[in-house]
Amino acid sequence: MTHKEQMERQEKRLRFRSLTTAFFRDAMGFLLMFDLTSQQSFLNVRNWMSQLQANAYCENPDIVLIGNKADLPDQREVNERQARELAEKYGIPYFETSAATGQNVEKSVETLLDLIMKRMEKCVEKTQVPDTVNGGNSGKLDGEKPAEKKCAC
Repeated sequence: MTHKEQMERQEKRLRFRSLTTAFFRDAMGFLLMFDLTSQQSFLNVRNWMSQLQANAYCENPDIVLIGNKADLPDQREVNERQARELAEKYGIPYFETSAATGQNVEKSVETLLDLIMKRMEKCVEKTQVPDTVNGGNSGKLDGEKPAEKKCAC
């Protein structure tokens, strides 16, 4: 590879990274997918986890780890035990999926949505003040708007 090609490749990587970090900031959860037929793809999971934790809106974002291409057992380079151990290390769910057959795709997305909904429910519970406090006006004078509370992730 020539020096010029190396520089172009590096420039593409940097543009990609700046785009992805912009998306991280607005996301409530992540499906972190790697290729079961590529050990390098699996090794990159740690880097992606660092990127998510550093750039996501939430301090501890909801993440589901997915090993894709489960329909190709003869090409598999990452065993299930390795992937499960990594997911346990990060305290996140793990699924093996196949985009080709649809295996566990819906289940993994539903799991992420459940995690996000639970987080949102906790947030709402923390910010709600019972209406019975101070005759139903939560201590505010007539016409005064309640203070806006922003829930942390």
